[in-house]
Amino acid sequence: MTLAILATLVGLLALWWSADRFVGGASAVATHMGVSPLLVGMLIVGFGTSAPELVVSAFAAAGGDPGIALGNAIGSNIANIGLILGATAILVPIAVHRGVLVREMPLLLGLTVLLAVLMLDGEISRVDALILVAALGAQIAWSIWDARRRQREAEPDELAIEVEERERIEAMSRARAWAWTLGGIVLLVVASRVLVWGAVGIAQRLGWSDLVIGLTVVAVGTSAPELAAAIAAARRGATELVLGNVIGSNIFNTLAVVGLAGLIAPTVVEPVALARDLPILVIFTVALVAMGYRPRGHGRINRIEGAVLVTAWAAYTVALVATA
Repeated sequence: MTLAILATLVGLLALWWSADRFVGGASAVATHMGVSPLLVGMLIVGFGTSAPELVVSAFAAAGGDPGIALGNAIGSNIANIGLILGATAILVPIAVHRGVLVREMPLLLGLTVLLAVLMLDGEISRVDALILVAALGAQIAWSIWDARRRQREAEPDELAIEVEERERIEAMSRARAWAWTLGGIVLLVVASRVLVWGAVGIAQRLGWSDLVIGLTVVAVGTSAPELAAAIAAARRGATELVLGNVIGSNIFNTLAVVGLAGLIAPTVVEPVALARDLPILVIFTVALVAMGYRPRGHGRINRIEGAVLVTAWAAYTVALVATA
């Protein structure tokens, strides 16, 4: 048991560190190769922020532990809304602009409902997984087109920020960029294997199912770096960045993480996941949309609503552990 706990902690720490190095290195490599900042932000950084969930779920599915893969995706999405957005809103109320309300939030809600529909037959088959991956490709294509349109209409201050970020990335040498990218990928793989091994060991010793360990230890662990980044962004007043990252991460988890795991190995959905965890995910997603909506002007997730989200997430997590 002690070795399993140690492996889980070491795996999480290595996962966080390697994901950060991979994102930084890959962004610099792409920039040196002449890839546009838009594609760097949309694909490389967007993928990198969810790389821990993706790699962990892939190895869990390949290793015959699909419950961890599914629990990781659902649990991370619940934690992103309840813990990360909730804690951030307690520190600084989060502004929700109308564009997010009419584009990203309905998209997230629609994709969450799509996942629920695909899970209703008790399995994520390879056909279901292909549907999710195809939806991911369509979403990425639309996002790139929309971002290019917005870039043409961007204010001078926004373009200045983009140039500043590009110059910061270009300051990294090619050799160092490649070293971080390749080293980050290798360590991501190793850390994921160690984390899954430790998590399965804990689950077996405690008598927990793979689903519960994925919903709790693995989900919270892979979401912890996003929590730290969200709090840091909130202190700088960049709450829009926090909201965008959470919505983007949840979309990626729903489509890529569940989709890849389903392609590797069809996943049997436990009845308890349909009766308990899936409805909780839908409720949290609907609550996010409801809290952001205001009849006039921009929406706002205030401190009271943030406290409600954190309390609801804590109650759900305690109930999981208590009934495991």
